[in-house]
Amino acid sequence: MSIVAITAVFSLALYLLGAYVIYRLGLAWLAAYLIYIFLLEIRLIKGHCVDCYYYGKYCAFGRGKISCLFFKKGDSKRFVKKQISWKDIVPDFLVAIIPIIAGIWLLLNRFDWLLLAILVVLFLLMSIGNAWVRGSLACKYCKQRQLGCLAERLFKKKEIS
Repeated sequence: MSIVAITAVFSLALYLLGAYVIYRLGLAWLAAYLIYIFLLEIRLIKGHCVDCYYYGKYCAFGRGKISCLFFKKGDSKRFVKKQISWKDIVPDFLVAIIPIIAGIWLLLNRFDWLLLAILVVLFLLMSIGNAWVRGSLACKYCKQRQLGCLAERLFKKKEIS
């Protein structure tokens, strides 16, 4: 449960900081950004979590428990057979990249130390923070990784090249 709490705080921090930056563009942009995050989460729990070993259980991100509340269990063999590429995970990276780009644009128009600090934290969460959460907490203890993980195959393929 401590890993779930840490990853939840991490995700919320990423989402909230991004939302604050986008809010500075206007409420319509904020609404679009929040809908985008919601749709990404639905895509994940409906398209992947239902087939995961952790369906109905607490995974490092708590999504296995959430998935079973809304969607029927899938096939764990399908999870192992799925293939993903970098283009499949770009939408996930955009959760942080969009606010960073928007924040840079805002800074160029009117410099603000608070906004600059938020962008630095957002960048650190997206890069070093994400690597730490996945490498030291989530993936390190993941049973699904042992059974076959889409992301691990993608990242290992990159290391081998």
